[in-house]
Amino acid sequence: MPVRKLKPITPAQRFRVVNEFDEITSSKPEKSLLEPKKSTGGRNNKGRMTIRHRGGGHKRLYRVIDFKRNKFDVPATVKSIEYDPNRSAFIALLEYKDGEKRYIIAQNGIKIGQKISSGESSSPEVGNALPLSKIPLGTIISCIEMQPGRGAIIARSAGAFAQLMAREGKLATIKLPSGESRLIQTSCLATIGAVSNSDHQLLVSGKAGRSRWLGIRPRTRPVAMNPVDHPMGGGEGKASGGHPRSRNGIPAKGFRTRSKTKASDKFIIERRKK
Repeated sequence: MPVRKLKPITPAQRFRVVNEFDEITSSKPEKSLLEPKKSTGGRNNKGRMTIRHRGGGHKRLYRVIDFKRNKFDVPATVKSIEYDPNRSAFIALLEYKDGEKRYIIAQNGIKIGQKISSGESSSPEVGNALPLSKIPLGTIISCIEMQPGRGAIIARSAGAFAQLMAREGKLATIKLPSGESRLIQTSCLATIGAVSNSDHQLLVSGKAGRSRWLGIRPRTRPVAMNPVDHPMGGGEGKASGGHPRSRNGIPAKGFRTRSKTKASDKFIIERRKK
């Protein structure tokens, strides 16, 4: 997926890097797979702001994604590859042999007209979903389940992938995008291939207005605040602000917030890189 740097004919376009969207084949989503998506503005059910710097932005419709891939041994054809405003990856519209349509996260290399399936009998080709017990060792995978039947939750964003390293009994060793190695049950499903739109990290918005379109409001630097507003605020002149920490006083940059008694610790073989 190539990116394009715009000519600096305006101040906003001087640093702008945009996606070419060469892989996108359809500009209109499948109506039967759309749901309304209400904007919260960072407020909870009591109307109180629980997440700052949220609000505004363009209206969106949610595309219902099939993360479970539980339509086993029914072949499907890729009808289109589409942009999804709710995620960084592209999505693919599948039409199954029985006429049902579903959206899935598109993997790199998926083409229009390609046949895709899921289940134990599927071949380990890009886009197919198989249990970890049926995937060859060393294969690049994405959209991985952590519990059988719960749906994919690992490696779903643009360009993300993991690698199947080993199998022993009912557990498989997966090397995750963060560098962490962990054990997952071999009955969990995973999709062959890396997630599409791998150049997403190269994009540059170019102006603050583009963040506002995405629903992101301006953020004030903590060192510019007063002591009453933030632990890093105050001081005469351009004071450094002290140790980096959150508004609640929790240290940042290396401070571990993970519970020391978390049940899933026994499945982690190697911690992620610092």
